[in-house]
Amino acid sequence: MLYFSKFRIIVIFVISLFFIIIASSNFLKFENKLLDKRINLGLDLQGGSYLLLEIDNTPVIEQKLQNHSINIRNYFKNKDIRIKNLKLSEQRISFFVDEKFRKIVLDEFNNEESELNPYYPRFKSHQLDIIQENEFFIVNYSPQGIVKLKTSSQDQALEIVRRRIDEIGTNEPNILKRGNDRILVELPGLDDPMRIKSLLGKTANLTFRFVTDNNEDSFGTEKLKFEDSNEQAIVSKRIILSGDNLLDAQPRMNSETNETVVSFTLDRVGAKRFGKATSTGIGKQLAIILDGKIISAPVIRDTIASGSGQISGGFTFQSATDLALLLRSGALPAPLNIIEERTVGPDLGQDSINAGMVALIIGFILVIIFIFIKYRIFGLITNFTLIINLLLLVGILTIFEATLTLPGIAGIILTVGMAVDANVLIFERIKEELKSENNNLIAFDSGYTKSRTAILDANVTTLLAAIILFFMGSGPIKGFSLTLGIGIFTTLFSVYFIARLLTVLYVSKNKERKGLI
Repeated sequence: MLYFSKFRIIVIFVISLFFIIIASSNFLKFENKLLDKRINLGLDLQGGSYLLLEIDNTPVIEQKLQNHSINIRNYFKNKDIRIKNLKLSEQRISFFVDEKFRKIVLDEFNNEESELNPYYPRFKSHQLDIIQENEFFIVNYSPQGIVKLKTSSQDQALEIVRRRIDEIGTNEPNILKRGNDRILVELPGLDDPMRIKSLLGKTANLTFRFVTDNNEDSFGTEKLKFEDSNEQAIVSKRIILSGDNLLDAQPRMNSETNETVVSFTLDRVGAKRFGKATSTGIGKQLAIILDGKIISAPVIRDTIASGSGQISGGFTFQSATDLALLLRSGALPAPLNIIEERTVGPDLGQDSINAGMVALIIGFILVIIFIFIKYRIFGLITNFTLIINLLLLVGILTIFEATLTLPGIAGIILTVGMAVDANVLIFERIKEELKSENNNLIAFDSGYTKSRTAILDANVTTLLAAIILFFMGSGPIKGFSLTLGIGIFTTLFSVYFIARLLTVLYVSKNKERKGLI
């Protein structure tokens, strides 16, 4: 029946007032933490940078296979099985085994209990394939193994990218997986992406190694260039320390030389190794190598047992800050390549906001005029309800501090259309009821009741589409589906509680009047 208890009226009023106040926090500043919330603007509205990164897994695959080739050699050496011509090329390990040992080798690779292959093909989900081609054995990653490795690299890279961006303090970054070897980075409000690109483009693989003139170093040697010059130095392949041993890194000013340096602190294992290396290497140069280039190569003057040190290299304060950030966040498991880049300026973002607001205002005004002409006083009730509906929608988005995009504005505009559609269905049904019913109260109650099924069917099917778009879509599509989905709930609330309450108040006072609608 067209009846609302006092309790029901109070609940409707409190809910509406609460969300209206929350919505107003986008325009007013409140001291209360609950009320001091805002809707965040997306990249297309606020401006900012869009980067699509692709992970180069080739070095990771080669490193994993290199480690596995060492395991293969050592494993068969312990079993007195000699293998020959063990080499790694084109992401495959190949080796020769005498004919009398070939069956034993093949059985070892396929043995569930064997320590040789930790990726035994249980449930056909193995990571390594072993193939016998003539006299040679070939070991390489299976398709399932490649997928697993890429997924693992992506998860690690995503965490490192998130750490690096969070260290910079970028507002509301959006960092998402794309496939199993790509990462999407959206940085609203950032219109100069050069520093971010520089930070994300570095693997930040840090090692400490001795400079040596002895080409017969038992660990092997290699020539590496200095980062700030074309000079080269021969360094040992033996790694004294790696970035994994770092606990912290910070930019500092050296009071003695008045130059900017990066001070670092080592964990217990790293401090022990560093102390031992500096005690036995006094007078030697210790090369500090980042991503294959020598940053600096200071001469060790004394034992450093404190577990802390400094990296110097003619840094500016900004470059020292960035290097410290890279070291703190950790090394990427694989290099990242930028394959797509877009920058949206704040002016273009403001133009999008203006265009969206103009479209919303024009559409809203046209709807208000049409509804008022068509339904008179009930048109005014509908128009008032539409305004409340929009405030409810904005209030809910504000509570969750959602990110509003241009497609999200389109979802809000569509919400207005859905709300008007529901009211039109109700009023047209009431007109049909008044043709056969003289009692206004009964006619209006029947109109609301009998139109409910059609309204619910329309809104539920739209809600299902919004849910599918939200889970299957990405980026702007999610923004559209989110505002549309929330708008459906606010529409049903405003139509069946707010608009119906106002209609009850008016019809109750004019129940004897003819031609109400």
